[in-house]
Parts: sequence; structure tokens; C-alpha cells
Amino acid sequence: MDHDRYDDAYIREILRDTKVIAMVGASSNWNRPSYFAMKYLQRKGFRVIPVNPREAGNKILGETVYATLVDIPESIDMVDVFRNSEAAGAVADDAIAVGAKTLWMQLGVRNDEAATRAEAAGLKVVMNRCPKIEFGRLSREIGLMGINTGVISSKRRSEI
Repeated sequence: MDHDRYDDAYIREILRDTKVIAMVGASSNWNRPSYFAMKYLQRKGFRVIPVNPREAGNKILGETVYATLVDIPESIDMVDVFRNSEAAGAVADDAIAVGAKTLWMQLGVRNDEAATRAEAAGLKVVMNRCPKIEFGRLSREIGLMGINTGVISSKRRSEI
């Protein structure tokens, strides 16, 4: 897999097949990027489960926060990594352990060793991208540069 460039079909397939996202590094602070991404993805029909050991047991956007991926008592389709590149290695190992289908590392997060381990275990991997941005871009909700293209829809979750 070339992790410097992803085909739209690859990203589209991941987003279509994903129902439950575990967001590692989710924040309860309303002005943090993870909070915006979580809120957006929830509004598009995804279930987003926050993972943050400092917030464990609390709620973020109506969802119970777990300390680790292993603590989540249900199946996870995607693990969205809002941690630094170094921390992504341990998160990848946990994603493999819980049987996630996709490991997605946020903008600025790249760990090639973690990606190799995850792919060897059968996970799809995306690095240095944001699912919020990719969903918006592929559904034509926002343009490539993040500008609203004027496409209006009453659908809750656009087909991508």
C-alpha cells in the first residue's frame, strides 16, 4: 500500500463499511479537533466511542468514555488515532487485539511500522488523513480545500 496517496475508492470503501469508530485521544474540550471530528461523524450516522484514560467513565457528546480500546465492550470497525505518531504504535497493537477492521491515523500522524503490523493482521490503514474531511470531500459536502460547494441535502448520512 502506498501511504503517500490513497485512491478515493479505498477511502470510500472504508467509510461505507464503517459503523462504529473508536476515537483514541477524544477530548471533552469543545474547541479541540477531536471534538469537532466526533460531533461531525456522529451527525453523519457513525457511532463514535471516545477513548481517553483521563476522561474514562465520563461522557463526551453522549457517549461513555473508555480508558483503552480493550475496555470497549462491543465490536469496533475503525480506530481513529488522535495521538502522536509515536503513540500510534501501541494503538495499532490494541486495534489488532480488538479485531478492528481499519486503523486510521489523523492528520500529521504517521507510523509506518504500526501500519505494517496492522496490514499484516488484515486491517486497512490510512495515515495523515482525517475521516471528517474525507467524508465531506467524497460526499461533495465540502470541496477539496474545505470550502462549501453549495450541495444541500436533507439526508443525514450522504452516500459516498
